[in-house]
Amino acid sequence: MSDILIKFLLAGGTIFIAFNIAGLLTWVERKQSALMQDRIGANRASIFGFKALGLFHAIADVLKMLSKEEFIPAGANKFLFNLAPYLSVVFALVGFAAIPIGNQLIIGDRVIELQAANINVALIYIFAMMSMGIYGVVLAGFSSNNNYAFLGGMRGAAQMIAYEITMGAAIMGVIMVYNTIDLQLLVRAQGDYLMGGWIPKWGIFVQPLAFILFLTAATAETKRTPFDLPEGESEIIGYFVEYSGMKFGMFFMADLIETVLVAALMTTLFFGGWQVPYLMPDGFHFPWRAHIVLSNLPVVLLGVLAFFIKLSFFIWLLMAVRWTLPRFRYDQLMHLGWKILLPASLVNIAVTAVIIIFLR
Repeated sequence: MSDILIKFLLAGGTIFIAFNIAGLLTWVERKQSALMQDRIGANRASIFGFKALGLFHAIADVLKMLSKEEFIPAGANKFLFNLAPYLSVVFALVGFAAIPIGNQLIIGDRVIELQAANINVALIYIFAMMSMGIYGVVLAGFSSNNNYAFLGGMRGAAQMIAYEITMGAAIMGVIMVYNTIDLQLLVRAQGDYLMGGWIPKWGIFVQPLAFILFLTAATAETKRTPFDLPEGESEIIGYFVEYSGMKFGMFFMADLIETVLVAALMTTLFFGGWQVPYLMPDGFHFPWRAHIVLSNLPVVLLGVLAFFIKLSFFIWLLMAVRWTLPRFRYDQLMHLGWKILLPASLVNIAVTAVIIIFLR
């Protein structure tokens, strides 16, 4: 099997998994919110009498959106109007290509990196793709010939620019500690240990403030409550207010895909990615000198499993935040981003630099 074919299968498989996780989140969101609000949640849609805990509601949603008429307002720019939802979904999906989901898989003489786009600037690539998603929001609001949609698009652009700057500044401390923007190397660097070998050198332990800043800014990047000002359903100003049918569904899916991407980034940057505590390439090495020898395949599979467990935790956390906190006012949103989070991230960079110089 050629290297190109392997990369193609990895990229397709990663995007397929990400897209399906995002689709499953339409069910998770209903069930998790129902659990938090002490109610049953989605349980009506059935196939031959089987309800499957409400899982068929996701299928019903897709069929409903596919069968709905797609309306284009009079005076709208049809080309940009149709292009906008595709931009939002595509740029959210392609970022997953640079996420490492596992360590090197060795099959015979071939070494396979479980990362579709194994590039040494993976972090910059992901941020570039996330930044391009702004165009989908802006063009949707601009092309709809609707003042409310235009206002939502402008809000979305201002919010995403403000919080992406904070996200970039927050991870600078992580880059300074691990001295790389290659995500696979960054995850491997988190395999070291602190406190005499008892605590993994994960980003959460060496950059706790950066984690809080990144979590807050990344939540705003997904444009979901409490940072859903670009949509603001109760204010009727959503940037995709004029969209219907599957194009509306694409914007909805883009938000969920970004939620999965943000969860994957937090897992990779701050929780060791595919790292399992005390698991080395040849097996488990515990601080009390116990050693369990494992071959390459089970070690890699355990790493992949660990990655998806951590990913699921952060998805749950983002969903819990979405159903717990009320929406900010727009002035509060901008105040938090520009006057609190950004200065705090700059302070974190300065303090990290001083500590690194002191330790050297």
